[in-house]
Amino acid sequence: MRPKTAILILFGVVLIAFFTWRMLRPMNIFIVSDAFEHPIPVTVLPDAVMSQHAEACGGCHTEIYNEWRTTMHSRAWTDPYFQADWRFDGSRQICRNCHTPLADQQENLILGFRDKDKWDPILKPNPRFDAALQHEGVTCSACHLREGKILAPYARTTAPHAVKKMENSNQVCIRCHIVQGDRWDTFFRFPPCGTVAEIEAGRGRWPTRSGEVMVKNPASLGCVECHMPAVTRALVPGGPPRTTRRHLWRGGHDPEMVRQGLDVQFTRQADHVSKEATFTLRLENVGAAHYLPTGTPDRYLSIALRLLDKDGKDLKQEQSVLRRTVMWRPFIVDLRDTRLAPHEPRTFTLTYSAARYPGAEAIEAVVQYHLVDEARRRRIDYRNTEPVDFEIYHKRLPLGGAEDAS
Repeated sequence: MRPKTAILILFGVVLIAFFTWRMLRPMNIFIVSDAFEHPIPVTVLPDAVMSQHAEACGGCHTEIYNEWRTTMHSRAWTDPYFQADWRFDGSRQICRNCHTPLADQQENLILGFRDKDKWDPILKPNPRFDAALQHEGVTCSACHLREGKILAPYARTTAPHAVKKMENSNQVCIRCHIVQGDRWDTFFRFPPCGTVAEIEAGRGRWPTRSGEVMVKNPASLGCVECHMPAVTRALVPGGPPRTTRRHLWRGGHDPEMVRQGLDVQFTRQADHVSKEATFTLRLENVGAAHYLPTGTPDRYLSIALRLLDKDGKDLKQEQSVLRRTVMWRPFIVDLRDTRLAPHEPRTFTLTYSAARYPGAEAIEAVVQYHLVDEARRRRIDYRNTEPVDFEIYHKRLPLGGAEDAS
């Protein structure tokens, strides 16, 4: 065998082995930054704070506690979809640091890492592990308890516990929602859970290709202003009314929140000469500074325009999907992103001809929000008991032009 041929064969074998490894290796889809390589340690509790449990806070802050109980934050660990997706991806330790961010919520302590990327931690059993606390997910202490003090928006307080004023409430959000992904093998615009990067991108403030971003002004993000509406109320029963925020964090799981983010217009334009009409559905993301949908790439919007007969049967249909399409292996590459950027309208049309469809009666527009598509749901074995999609807009226009909302 000639030396040149041997070299080519060896190169081919190495190349095949490399791509085989890239196809089979565990997925490292973002950078483990210093901010969340470890869970949050709690070594000292403030005076009058009896435990890290939300119920302990709820004894005084009852309204806030009852709001938190309704949120996805309270189910960050127990949510069935998260659990199915986490198991499918190999139950990686790093995911716990945002879904159960307190050290005492985790069965093991992190002593160090076997790899420079910090995806392979060295663990030992945690003697302080609290299973009940783990099931609280992103609980009160995860955001408000640091170094024996309660972080709060007010510096002056008559509270029985020590208080430290937050520089800005949005700073708390950044710890988990600024996941970064600027690796040598990633070529997507935004990493998963990279909502902050999307907000900054919309303002033209980040130059890099995959969401490597430093937030210089957390107050400009608007996270709490949108997801924690302001309200005037007493923080504790009998206390003075003051401006505070509702602890709701409504987002993609809440149909009404999604509807508030969208401006939808459905109109008809007729051509009386050709006896044709064009129906236009216009969508605009007017309520979110990030893309809509955001968060996990599994989420998407579907749009359907249907020409119906008098019995509601489809005569013609135009369908579209607004989603993020990512190639995950052998390299992570953003192939396409058709989601709604802030204040960039998108239109969808269906043309009707009376001559071609003499039995037509109306045009219907339907917009649905999907938390996960069916192929992904089956692949990760997510056996959902709750719907994974919901309708956010549904309107029917008769061919005569008058609107008939449904």
